[in-house]
Amino acid sequence: MAYNGASIGGVVFSSAGVYLIERIGFSHAALLVGITSIGIITALSMKVFNVRPEHLGQHPDGAATIVVGPGSPAGSPAVSLRANRRLITVAAAMALGLFAQIGLISQLFVLLAGHMPEKTAAVAMGMATLSAIAGRSLMGWLMSAKADRRTVACISYGCQLLGCLALAAASLSPALLWAGVVLFGLGIVNATSLPPLIAQSEFPAQHVQRVVTLIVAPSQGCYAFAPAMFGGLKTLANGATGEVLILSLAAGIEALAILALAAGTGAWKQREGGLTRPLE
Repeated sequence: MAYNGASIGGVVFSSAGVYLIERIGFSHAALLVGITSIGIITALSMKVFNVRPEHLGQHPDGAATIVVGPGSPAGSPAVSLRANRRLITVAAAMALGLFAQIGLISQLFVLLAGHMPEKTAAVAMGMATLSAIAGRSLMGWLMSAKADRRTVACISYGCQLLGCLALAAASLSPALLWAGVVLFGLGIVNATSLPPLIAQSEFPAQHVQRVVTLIVAPSQGCYAFAPAMFGGLKTLANGATGEVLILSLAAGIEALAILALAAGTGAWKQREGGLTRPLE
């Protein structure tokens, strides 16, 4: 739920950015946004980010756990992460999902502006981030503790896949354009929040921090190249062909992310008394 702050920022800045550029020009708008951002981040750093758990009378997760051996709580077998299928599949799904998502987002405003006025396209971008807030909030409210989080993530990626297909068919009906924006938006933020939640449910508590690091770091390195790839493909194939190409690419990568998640479903199971350890 805390991630919704970033999504609200997307709602505000996508519309405010277009408004400021129209009124005062790109350079002055960029300067104003930069100065404002520095001020807000400085205030948050001083008032929020520097507060540590001990300042609130709390302890970091696991600090009060009785430890037996190198990082293993009493009675909890060590878990090998070498060639671990659960780890590999969730890491692959996160990297693929974010690659498709960031790549398409980098081109989404231009794509929308080709079908509607720029002001309306800015509103549509805001609609995508509002959908992201709705998608994450629904996950937070409706996902039960016993839910299969891989299945939930597959549904989220599936929404984005359908959104890509709807956007690709937008020339048939304006309604498909808005439907595509909403469907794609529903899964935007879940691509970053669900993989760590999967790790939390599938690995012993003392290993979750390391697992999350191992899935987040490769995904960041992967999606950093997405805007260049999507932008290059759109440049090589201009017009409607370029749009269909990047939307088809995004849909195909989302499908691969779903397959990666499904490939790890047999690598763990629930049993009475807690989670079983990895099936090596």
